Amino acid sequence: MKTMRTLAIAVTGLAVIASTSSVLPAQQSTRLTLADYLEWEGVSNPQMSPDGTRIIYTRTWVDKLNDSRQSSVYIMNADGTKSRKLVDGSAPSWSPDGSRIVYTTQGEPNNTAQIFVRYMDAEGAVTQVTRLTSAPGNVRWSPDGRSLAFTTQVPNKAPAARAEGQLAEFRPRGAKWTEAPRVVEKLDYRQDRQGFTADAVQHLFVVPADGGTPRQITSGEWSAGAGIWTPDGKSLIYAAGPRVPDAEYEWRQSDVYTADIATGSIKQLTTRSGPDNSPEVSPDGKWIAYTGYDQSTDTWTDSKLYLMGTDGSGSRLLLDMDRSPQNLTWAADGSGIYFTVQSEGSANLYFVTTAGQARKVTDGNHMLSVSDIHPSGIAVGTLTSSLRPSDIVSFNVRTPGQVKQLTEVNADVLFGKKLGAVEEVWYTSVDGLRIQGWIVKPPDFDANKKYPLMLSIHGGPHSMYNVAFNFAYQENAANGFVTLYTNPRGSTGYGSKFGNAIKNAYPGKDYDDLMKGVDEVIGKGYIDTQNMFVYGCSGGGVLTAWIVGHTDRFAAASANCPVINWLSFVGNTDSPGWYRNFEKLPWEDPSEYLTRSPLMYVGNVTTPTMLMTGVNDLRTPIAQTEEFYEALKIRKVPTKMVRFNDEWHGTSSKPSNFIRTQLYLRDWFKQHARGSMKPVTQE
Repeated sequence: MKTMRTLAIAVTGLAVIASTSSVLPAQQSTRLTLADYLEWEGVSNPQMSPDGTRIIYTRTWVDKLNDSRQSSVYIMNADGTKSRKLVDGSAPSWSPDGSRIVYTTQGEPNNTAQIFVRYMDAEGAVTQVTRLTSAPGNVRWSPDGRSLAFTTQVPNKAPAARAEGQLAEFRPRGAKWTEAPRVVEKLDYRQDRQGFTADAVQHLFVVPADGGTPRQITSGEWSAGAGIWTPDGKSLIYAAGPRVPDAEYEWRQSDVYTADIATGSIKQLTTRSGPDNSPEVSPDGKWIAYTGYDQSTDTWTDSKLYLMGTDGSGSRLLLDMDRSPQNLTWAADGSGIYFTVQSEGSANLYFVTTAGQARKVTDGNHMLSVSDIHPSGIAVGTLTSSLRPSDIVSFNVRTPGQVKQLTEVNADVLFGKKLGAVEEVWYTSVDGLRIQGWIVKPPDFDANKKYPLMLSIHGGPHSMYNVAFNFAYQENAANGFVTLYTNPRGSTGYGSKFGNAIKNAYPGKDYDDLMKGVDEVIGKGYIDTQNMFVYGCSGGGVLTAWIVGHTDRFAAASANCPVINWLSFVGNTDSPGWYRNFEKLPWEDPSEYLTRSPLMYVGNVTTPTMLMTGVNDLRTPIAQTEEFYEALKIRKVPTKMVRFNDEWHGTSSKPSNFIRTQLYLRDWFKQHARGSMKPVTQE
């Protein structure tokens, strides 16, 4: 844990004059600053040792010199004491006997991501297990600790271009001809942010835990997920599906398979039309729990929990909560499955027996992610709430109300800081739909004063704002802004019907949900209605651009990484699911694509609107931003286009770009403020 920052100033009665002020310690700000972001740390994936005495976890920090986020593997006692760094790396896990840990970090060749094993004895010897050309993931120990299963990318052996073979007879010996063209036969012909291309798919490998040559277990043009060892160590259970569609709904098709380690034979265990994912094998090896749902044309469907034999027999629905189960973990005695559920802005732990009897284990307005449950019943995970940054916690599943916080990695940064209070609100929108949101207020809030408002809109559009600590909102609050963030229809965490409410109607009544939320906050009496601002990225950028074309109530806006023109978007995005937003394909009927495009309402826009997008964005390509920028310029609406370097979908993956995003946003809003906030000069 970092040392607490304290500042003691002794007052001796001597007068302090200006000439001596330069030698005094700088006064620490009582509010959160952007400089604090460079000291911000994160924790994730705690794992308890087999004997229950120690915990390993990943701790992330900002490398200020190289503008990146780095990670280290830490270890501490099970009660949170004696926390210290072990090695640089991430995603650690214990060997079954607790004598070693496996993790990933940079290695040879060429400082690329590799698998390493560290012995946990006094010597602490480290072995580089792999020398891969593409990054490994989903590393899992075999039950006997002798092998490791992992996933990595391999070339997709698509049919070769026959013309290139015939070309050889025309090329003179020694000729330097142009490199052969890339022949595209699949929809995913762009490289996405993870480095996947149409020429690569992800497959399962097994490698000796003390090093050696990885052996490929799965193959084919579909990508495999994490491999789960059966207790006898003879097979891997995994889910596999296509990276991108070749048919209208194929991208939502995945199934559970079993692979025999010795022979490489593959058996398909699920066969229904629809996605089956996240398999977990029971401790006795008899059952597989997994999630999935029947295929539909809906834009959002919550997953259900299923159970079947390890041979694929006897599949049955175990639980349908109208919420998606995540992070499945079998109880040590095989009596049932623990899982987390995100619902109404919070996440908690649940348990369901193999007979289908479910109960809620934890309760609270927090985001709890449980990553390991020891046979003793001690669970470890991370927990965050509106005024509490994410830290590692533990609790006994038999007494879940007694949660112990084991780390305080940002206590030093927040020491002496006043944070903004966060208030939950519910309000009624059109169609009588109840909408949940949250208001972040500035520190030292005074309800008798008037404050500028920021409306923040999430992307997705199928995602969920939640009660987790949000550095950006708190930093905006420290600068005097009230922030409203809500979950309009289409958001997850409220059931399939709520999530699917924007099918063939996006944007639509979600706009009304947002405006009703603004009205709700205004009704509280402390909002400066002359100075209301709106912003969002991706789906939030779509709705921001839609808002400025339908109302002039905001003083300024920032439509970030938006979709502006659905017709041009569908032929340029790397997202395979665009057509689900519409009843027909664009060449069948383009009218709805035009009706739902913010570009069609640019003639109504008077709100100064900035646009911020990553130059490498393939999800909402920057050409969409350029279309809106050109239109706003022609309309002579104040605008600015900020093209973020080294960013894909979003503007904040680099620490410096997060800071830029905050600064550009507030600068734009202040530049176009009205009334008492109006600047002396404007561009």
